[in-house]
Amino acid sequence: MHPVLDATDPQTWGPAIDEAVNAISRGGLVVLPTDTVYGIAADAFDEAAVAALLAAKGRGRQMPPPVLVGEVATLDGLATDVPDDARKLVEAFWPGGFTIILQAQPSLQWDLGDTGGTVALRMPDHPAALALLKRTGPLAVSSANKSGSPAAQDAADAERQLGGSVAVYLDGGEAPGGVASTIVDATGPTLRVVREGAVTLAALRAVADVEGPQVLPEDDPSEPPAGAAEDDE
Repeated sequence: MHPVLDATDPQTWGPAIDEAVNAISRGGLVVLPTDTVYGIAADAFDEAAVAALLAAKGRGRQMPPPVLVGEVATLDGLATDVPDDARKLVEAFWPGGFTIILQAQPSLQWDLGDTGGTVALRMPDHPAALALLKRTGPLAVSSANKSGSPAAQDAADAERQLGGSVAVYLDGGEAPGGVASTIVDATGPTLRVVREGAVTLAALRAVADVEGPQVLPEDDPSEPPAGAAEDDE
């Protein structure tokens, strides 16, 4: 059973958000709209739920999902050794189509996959996503599609691809962005773009010193390079 619930109107989406919160609390998966593309979400601190998310997409632990947060203040609870330039980018582009890879807090009890001690964080600029995150806390979220297929732009497309592996689909209409987030790796000596997306390199460089992306291997263009993470997007 995987209901598709209307989440287009803040005045009426209460029951839909409630159902999604309940599904997450039970270890289930939820598809949600974001400002980029649709995402498939699980409780970031539920190891079995994160494993189910990866299985639903048909991908392995070597491509761990990023984590969506509902407020900027959550950054320091999940990440450590945050460079000043990374904070500048977060201040400039959160909420929005910008993901930052940071060193994860070592004390966190979670298993997102083979992260190498890092975590990719994003705060989406979408009211339904933020309403859900306010209730659930951080969510592991990857794009709502089978690995190798285009990211879903609406709930119906996500349902066609993911079917009964998802407990609740939140239908927020067509994704307003349609482009995955830009991913910046801030774990090395310099900040480096590992995937260009919703935020341009020029926009990033207007805020901080950021290196451009390396040439990606000839692989699925929807997949970021190993060691990064696929966006929710």
